Amino acid sequence: MQAVDKSAIDTVLLSLSEQYKGPGGVAAVLKDGEVIAKQVWGYSDLEKRVPMSAATMMPICSVSKEFTCAALLDIFGEASVLDDALASYLPDFEGKRPAIADLCNNQSGLRDYWALTVISGADPEGVFTADDARQLLGKIRTTHFETGTHYSYNNGNFRLLSFLIEEKTGRSLDELLRERIFLPAGMKTAGLFPNTSITPGDAIGYEGNIVSGFTPAVNNIHWSGDAGVCASLDDMIAWDQFIDATRGDENGIYNRLSRPQFYTDGKPACYGYGLNHVNFDNVKITGHGGALRGWRCQRFHAADARVSVIVMFNHQASAYGAAEQLMRAALGIPKAKTEVLPVDAGWYGNYFDSATKLSLSLTPAVGGQVHARFGTSPEMMDMQADGSLQSSGMVLQRKGDEIALRRDGENLSAKLHRVSGNGRQDIAGRYHCAEMDADFVCEIAGTAAYAAFEGFLGKGPMQPLYAIAEDIWLLPCQRGMDAPAPGDWTVVAERDASGAISGLTIGCWLARDIIYKKV
Repeated sequence: MQAVDKSAIDTVLLSLSEQYKGPGGVAAVLKDGEVIAKQVWGYSDLEKRVPMSAATMMPICSVSKEFTCAALLDIFGEASVLDDALASYLPDFEGKRPAIADLCNNQSGLRDYWALTVISGADPEGVFTADDARQLLGKIRTTHFETGTHYSYNNGNFRLLSFLIEEKTGRSLDELLRERIFLPAGMKTAGLFPNTSITPGDAIGYEGNIVSGFTPAVNNIHWSGDAGVCASLDDMIAWDQFIDATRGDENGIYNRLSRPQFYTDGKPACYGYGLNHVNFDNVKITGHGGALRGWRCQRFHAADARVSVIVMFNHQASAYGAAEQLMRAALGIPKAKTEVLPVDAGWYGNYFDSATKLSLSLTPAVGGQVHARFGTSPEMMDMQADGSLQSSGMVLQRKGDEIALRRDGENLSAKLHRVSGNGRQDIAGRYHCAEMDADFVCEIAGTAAYAAFEGFLGKGPMQPLYAIAEDIWLLPCQRGMDAPAPGDWTVVAERDASGAISGLTIGCWLARDIIYKKV
């Protein structure tokens, strides 16, 4: 066993309850298949005063994706076996369908189905059933990029896998996971619990923070494949011990899951078979995070170092941040403190990419960083000596009012230009999206613009619409059925030869280039 600095790990572990304040949490660090540090704190239920424990069952949310892919490979051998079966779930799809491997790698180009629930008028705390999922996915006709060329996160990819696995085996995904994955791995209490309104055991997930207070979160969605597994810390420890025990088997399930994946141009992909591929100071890491209103989870595995980390919260603090700290402590690579370089104020403002129809907002943040909004969650960026802004997933270079954006993990490059100005009030009206059979309604209330989505799931609430240019608006979306919510939608007015608005193009990072026509 290569030595690790146990004191450094313990220091981080003991600090987690103070750094990531909330009702409760659990964490563990494994080295060479053995637990070398474990911490449990707080309460699984504040009201009933039930202590958190290593046996407390919690939703692991999107960490479920690796188990879905594990079941697929264990049952069918190769993802391609199911390629032809996808047609019945995308009956109106136009053009060449994605392969099942594209779904597993989040390269399908299909828009995220939880983002599509927003444009379908869903109540964030409303009921969403398996039949709703089938109906929603069945509406899809197009992709928002050519399959295999880029990465975009889409929970619907894995919901489709769940449907296909159950259809072809005639058995529930829960039965298959228990039989083929959980029991062999020694995950004694793990199981698939698709109904998020009920958590097995006594744990409650909490919204809020130490300032506003914590309240029990309300969830009413049914999910499977993309999420739905509930497990304890003990279960997750067993999973990583199984991974270590089978590390020498080239065809072992985790070795198969974690093989490098590529885009069609041959560049390495950042994601494959339910696993993110990241680097901490050139150390290769696989893993995944999970989120639902009231819950956060993160697991990391460094195969070469034989180190694993698991963090689970019954609140909404950053499990990713906590797990990264633990992994860095275990690997002996604490995050380097970089010199804070001044940021030219000319960076700040709003920018627009005419290819993706997405916007980028840059604002000053505390500590000399820059707050960037492009994807689902805000990113904190640092000024570099070469004049660029960088975060872990994005690089920006500016020349005047033009920005070159790179998100190498996604294989995405874009040219954005600065936009500004007051929005034109003629955006008011009703717009229809034929693909999703959904409407977008915009009204002027006094001096301000508001808008809402309507569709087969209901009529969403009115939200303020903020102009960043004459014909470009932002619609904030900080609550959705899933977590995190899509973030800001970019709304772009399209005008005909007479100058009248003929339609809108609406999109967010999860679901881009959605076409609406003026009614």
